[in-house]
Amino acid sequence: MYTIYGIKSCNTMKKAFTLLDELGVPYSFHDYKKSGIDAATLETWIDHIGLDTLINRKGTTWRALSETDQAAANTRAGAIQLMQNKTSVIKRPILVGDHDGKAVVICGLQEDQYRQLAEAV
Repeated sequence: MYTIYGIKSCNTMKKAFTLLDELGVPYSFHDYKKSGIDAATLETWIDHIGLDTLINRKGTTWRALSETDQAAANTRAGAIQLMQNKTSVIKRPILVGDHDGKAVVICGLQEDQYRQLAEAV
């Protein structure tokens, strides 16, 4: 079972749900806009995919931030605090699970990687 993290109203999330359903990949959904996201989860994601990959620096939320807030996101602690306070700066979707005993963390709608997971399910 995988967990997909994101914001329900996001168009990319809707595409990810559709693709996972078509591929028959079982998943649960965590809406971090409504339910929040804990620092430990963000730490794990940073360890797996890196801070630069995890923060969406092209979105409207990022562009609306002050220069001070943007600069704070250059440190791990500052980025985690920012992502908890402004969850819309987290790239979406984040698909998390376990495959053959190894942690899987996929950032963004990576169709090829989703298809590989489906083959293994």
